[in-house]
Amino acid sequence: MRSKTEDLEILLAVADHGGFSAAAAVLDLQVAKVSRAVARLELEHGCSFFTRTTRKVNLTPEGEQFIMAIRQAMDSIAAAEFALAEQKVRPSGRLRVDAASPFVLHQLVPLIKPFREAHPEIDLELVSNDRIIDLIEKRTDLAVRIGELSDSGLNATFLGRSRLHLVASPAYLAQNGEPATLADLDQHEVIGFSDNPNLNKLYTSPPTVLPVSLSASSGETVRQLCLAGNGIALLSNFMVKKDLDEGRLIKVLGDIKDSPNPRELVQAVYYKHTVLASRIEAFLSFIKTNISL
Repeated sequence: MRSKTEDLEILLAVADHGGFSAAAAVLDLQVAKVSRAVARLELEHGCSFFTRTTRKVNLTPEGEQFIMAIRQAMDSIAAAEFALAEQKVRPSGRLRVDAASPFVLHQLVPLIKPFREAHPEIDLELVSNDRIIDLIEKRTDLAVRIGELSDSGLNATFLGRSRLHLVASPAYLAQNGEPATLADLDQHEVIGFSDNPNLNKLYTSPPTVLPVSLSASSGETVRQLCLAGNGIALLSNFMVKKDLDEGRLIKVLGDIKDSPNPRELVQAVYYKHTVLASRIEAFLSFIKTNISL
């Protein structure tokens, strides 16, 4: 049986996520059911809450006023229900986590076994992406992102900072020598990123654009090219720390980079909710205390 609260929750989801289809995906409902719920509320209150186009919906002034009035009450109900449920159950259910391939391989994979032992009722799904994804579209609960965030619709939990290093393999340096200054990089093979030019920027004062002569779309591919002696690369500590410790890669040009800088940021992001699902909270807490950036 339909409840008034359910219709109000659907209305909030449409407002928060910018459309009927996006709200349906988040709530795991049919789009038609979302449309009917909003229509019932509009009919009941005698006004339209949204202006609709083929691409998106926007709140009307009446819609904005109504949303503001009900949000606090709905949040209080959700918090009370969440607290009650959490007293009865352990964190459980599907948890879909997205991160760039190097972060998945070097930071998350080593932690999965102990995490699953601690939380056996969570069904974990890891997704590797070297591009930013839409969390709603991909039905993703949480993503780990490196660098500054541009999506204001996300909550972010700071995980730490991972310093940048210019690195090369011993074999490359033995054959080509080591650069003594930034200008010397013009005489070297430099490996960079093909899809995101900002990742080829060295944070000096002023910033230095690296003279890339070999590029790849994946950070892990850049690392492997560097390990194979193809040149010098600018990579985050979280993916090369072990290589540096074991001598497979060597830092060049010392710590000439400004720190802190925007690319060092490592954050976990998720869509805004009044209360955080216990499965997401459990994963966040675990990785925050166990990753090595």
